[in-house]
Amino acid sequence: MEHMILAHLIYNEKYGRKVLPYLKHDYFYDHSDKTLFNLIETYTTKYNQFPTKETLFIELDSQDNLNEDGFKSIQEMISGLEIDPSTNLDWLLDKTEKFCQEKSIFNAIRESIKIIDSKSDLTKGAIPQLLQNALQVSFDSHIGHDFIEDADERYDEYHKKETKLDFDIEYLNLITNGGLPSKSLNLFLSTTGVGKSMTMCHMAAHNLMCHKNVLYITLEMAEERIAQRIDANLLDVPIQDMIHMSKVDYQKRLDRVKKTTKGKLIIKEYPTASAGASHFRHLLNELRIKKNFIPHIIYIDYLNLCLSSRIKMGNGANSYTYIKSVTEEIRGLAVEQNLPIVSATQLNRGAQGSSDVGIENTSDSIGIAMTADLMLALISTEELEELGQIMVKQLKNRYGDPAKYKRFVVGVDRSKMRLYNVEQSAQDDVLDSPTFDKSKFSEEESERKKPKKKFDKSKFSGFK
Repeated sequence: MEHMILAHLIYNEKYGRKVLPYLKHDYFYDHSDKTLFNLIETYTTKYNQFPTKETLFIELDSQDNLNEDGFKSIQEMISGLEIDPSTNLDWLLDKTEKFCQEKSIFNAIRESIKIIDSKSDLTKGAIPQLLQNALQVSFDSHIGHDFIEDADERYDEYHKKETKLDFDIEYLNLITNGGLPSKSLNLFLSTTGVGKSMTMCHMAAHNLMCHKNVLYITLEMAEERIAQRIDANLLDVPIQDMIHMSKVDYQKRLDRVKKTTKGKLIIKEYPTASAGASHFRHLLNELRIKKNFIPHIIYIDYLNLCLSSRIKMGNGANSYTYIKSVTEEIRGLAVEQNLPIVSATQLNRGAQGSSDVGIENTSDSIGIAMTADLMLALISTEELEELGQIMVKQLKNRYGDPAKYKRFVVGVDRSKMRLYNVEQSAQDDVLDSPTFDKSKFSEEESERKKPKKKFDKSKFSGFK
């Protein structure tokens, strides 16, 4: 394989330009092979074209670190380099990629053994990274989008229907243009007790009934509490009545759910502030290997309770930097796994008791807002509670115009952990009118700024 690679580097420029960025001299163990590859790589890097046999003979003559036997061996190797023009390029690229992967893994294992035997300057903590880098060796020919040459692909992309995970709430579909796309981070914000976890449990239940695989990661509540909320939603039983349900009735209702969906729901609990993106990545690998489970969407309850794998809290990092790092890592996981991630965060102290919030009310770090793709605030007031509703306000939206349907209300059945669509009449006073802070200052300010009522002509007879 080494000789085939070296020969095609000389005779097949198209092949050479595809593979040379991924080849390394330490993939060639024989001294003659390694020397010849170094000659080819050095020449190509300097002159931006691949050498011929004649060029290699001349370059070989200039090498002063070879003995006579080594010089003759490489000279004979160059003379014997030939290719079969009919060789399939795709096959050759696949074989070369496999060659690089195998050599990379072998080198990483060999270096790990040196570390274990204390024959390397690296510590044992470097072993996982060595192996991870070796396993990631892959030929990726995409090095950017050529605006002119790739115009056809770009046009097709514009007209390709994007796969999204839809909602069962009409206005959530409207503001996201049909649902949540892959490679995205979507957040719900609210104060304590408004319904962040309930909203995510409802969405997870809906995804499950749409035959999707769902991974729900909780760092706040126990696995059993999350499962109980989803049970209440799917089994149509008030959560307080779950403990009084007979096992026969429970099993009967659960069997109906099993027959309705082909999806799976996995709930994984971590202690608060003990896990982050790297732990979730390991969990995904375990689920894929042990359960053949690959999720379509991930819920994380909730963002601010996650760890950062890049920054350690307390080492000079403030909350802005730390939580921003956490958010970036979670969104990076969504991109890597090619799926949407839904999570939640708290509103800051200034938003407590407010019936209207802004993006500046994000808790701990405004860096969350810089990174997330969608941010929706969940707002509850005494009036909304009496109506069994929650107001949703768009704070950030990369999928549509955040000024369109900026506010809307959804129905909520807290006993069954369920959201539902309300009648359009309930939206009429919400969609185009702002809500105001309930504090005394805000009430006075809103009263002052309230537009004056129009003159009512009907109250005056004979008015013209």
